[in-house]
Amino acid sequence: MRSGPRKIAFVLLLLSLTCAVSPLLARKKDADTGQNERKRAIHALNRLTFGPRPGDVQRVMSVGVDKWIDLQLHPDKINDSALDARLEPFRATRLGSRELAEDFPDPQEIKDVMDRKKSMPSDAARRAVFEVQLARMENRKERKEDAAGRPASADKPGRLDNPANMLPSAPADRMPNSPADSGMNSGNMAGDSGTNVAGGNDSSMTPPAPATPSREEAVQAQRREERLYADLEVQELPNLPPDQRYKKVLGMVPETQLILANLIRDGKGQDFLEGLNPRQKEVLLAMNNPMNVVTEEQTQAKLVRAIYSERQLDEVMTDFWFNHFNVFAGKGIDHLFLPSYERDVIRPRALGKFEDLLVATARSPAMLFYLDNWLSVGPNSLQALGYPRPNGPYWRRFPRPRPGSRNRSGLNENYGRELMELHTLSVNGGYSQRDVTEVAKVFTGWTIDRPFEGGGFKFDPFTHEPGPKFVLGHKIKPRGEDEGLQVLHILATSPQTAHFISLKLAQRFVSDDPPPALVDRMAKSFLKKKGDIREVLSTLFHSPEFWADTTYRAKVKTPLEFVASAVRATGADVADAAPLARQLNNLGMPLFGAQPPTGYSMKAETWVSSAALLNRMNFSLALTAGKLRGITLDSAQLAGSDAPPAEPVQALTTLENVLLAGDVSKQTHDSIASRLDDPKITQRKLDDAARPPDVSAIAGLLLGSPEFQRR
Repeated sequence: MRSGPRKIAFVLLLLSLTCAVSPLLARKKDADTGQNERKRAIHALNRLTFGPRPGDVQRVMSVGVDKWIDLQLHPDKINDSALDARLEPFRATRLGSRELAEDFPDPQEIKDVMDRKKSMPSDAARRAVFEVQLARMENRKERKEDAAGRPASADKPGRLDNPANMLPSAPADRMPNSPADSGMNSGNMAGDSGTNVAGGNDSSMTPPAPATPSREEAVQAQRREERLYADLEVQELPNLPPDQRYKKVLGMVPETQLILANLIRDGKGQDFLEGLNPRQKEVLLAMNNPMNVVTEEQTQAKLVRAIYSERQLDEVMTDFWFNHFNVFAGKGIDHLFLPSYERDVIRPRALGKFEDLLVATARSPAMLFYLDNWLSVGPNSLQALGYPRPNGPYWRRFPRPRPGSRNRSGLNENYGRELMELHTLSVNGGYSQRDVTEVAKVFTGWTIDRPFEGGGFKFDPFTHEPGPKFVLGHKIKPRGEDEGLQVLHILATSPQTAHFISLKLAQRFVSDDPPPALVDRMAKSFLKKKGDIREVLSTLFHSPEFWADTTYRAKVKTPLEFVASAVRATGADVADAAPLARQLNNLGMPLFGAQPPTGYSMKAETWVSSAALLNRMNFSLALTAGKLRGITLDSAQLAGSDAPPAEPVQALTTLENVLLAGDVSKQTHDSIASRLDDPKITQRKLDDAARPPDVSAIAGLLLGSPEFQRR
């Protein structure tokens, strides 16, 4: 009988223990779930954005990671209006190619004006840009003549050494006199030559006449005088109100404007730009180098978008597709087509249908110029066979080769090859050289309407190869422009293309060597959803491979990702993105500066080296120390409080959580901790133990750490 009560007591004890332990287990499960959700939020931010900002992890967790991802896949639902104010200074990025060609002429346009093949613009601002470039060309030409030992043409209009071309800013009574007016060569200040003051004619008593300066010496003296007054005039500019300053610049003679332009080129002219509106700044910068203005604005705008846009996945994908369909801004007039290429071709289709994006890039003047398809002529076209091009306004719209440009006389296979090798099928996509040639024939006639005036796409039947073509086993019937659309459709719907695009997306978002099973599932989604990029990404983001522990902080950041993520992580305010652009140049990734059509690599092996890591560390320390002009960072805010932690170890721990969500290895922690006694880090003197640590320096070391190099 005793066993019964004992059993009942034992059961009651077990029940009581279970009741006591269950809440503890539930709380542990909730804690594990919360920790897992936090890690998922960090991972999603590292992969779908250019890096988390302070507070982003908490915001994503409050929304829910999956809901946040879905929202990023539909950027039109995200309010991004705050970005507009930051993009306002970059006026050139909003202009069409024709307007850019007028405001920022290329050297050939300027030479045409010099050779009087074209007239000088009537608009004062555009005219000033031309005049400065003409003055620079003329000076360069004269230096070459002087170096060749040719006599300088002092009477040539526009030369500094021509006495008839005095700067208006130099008063006439202050200009050096000519030898004839100065009396230095005649000795007649006291009478006739050879006669002394007393009237005698003893030459031994007459002081020797001063040596007559040579014409070259007089010219050099005059140049120095003119340069002095021009320098003074330029130095007075920052003291003027912006509108008066701008008006003053437009009223200067070209040689004085050239001095100002050279100061801006040397990086000493920022004071001249202070307070000017975007158009006025562009004019002054264009006096230095018209072609660079567009690329520099486009570069800075890209950085600002990467750092501040709320539509982060849209920015990541815009960068991805630009790199996939790469064009090089430094090739000729491609800088004119660059803003439209990113703005009107890539960005609107970054999450749309791949075929739409493929067609848009094929028709883009930027791509047509970059890969020379605008010059391609069919071997049996009317032009190649020598038929005269018909007259009339319609035919005059088609491009004619410029002097010194490539001759439009042959088939160009550049685009046909890159279209299959890099844009669609991949290098192992199963095509042959014959396919390359046939595709090149298909795209003859796809050209640019008045390219050097910033024109758009045009199909030219006069240069198009007639007859049928055979591409990848398909017969392409002769249908003019539609032949190209048919080939693009064949390529866009090919299983090889689906696999290649899926592989590249997986390399960007998962790993350098992504699991084949994941790529296969993405390729199936690509084919099933007719190349819908959003659906392919959704398959990727909901895959177990994407969330695997082995992918967490496993991708090495490219220089763009590193710089943008560093600024975002610190909460720095960017008033001028130009220093960041220069840092990218130092790190080996100038934006829009990849010359080969492959674009920049996304793989770690390209960006990991001792020199590269040292440059990244130098950038990190410069950023957090406030040494990058136009970029400000609040150290106290960085540490997450009104006052930075008083103890170095406490400061390090705090910053590890702020910048890296605490994901710091013991080796990195100990390595930085060992340097906290360094006076350069602690800012302490031996007799001042209470002085707080340098939060900026510690933050810089963390940004340069191996953990921050990965996402």
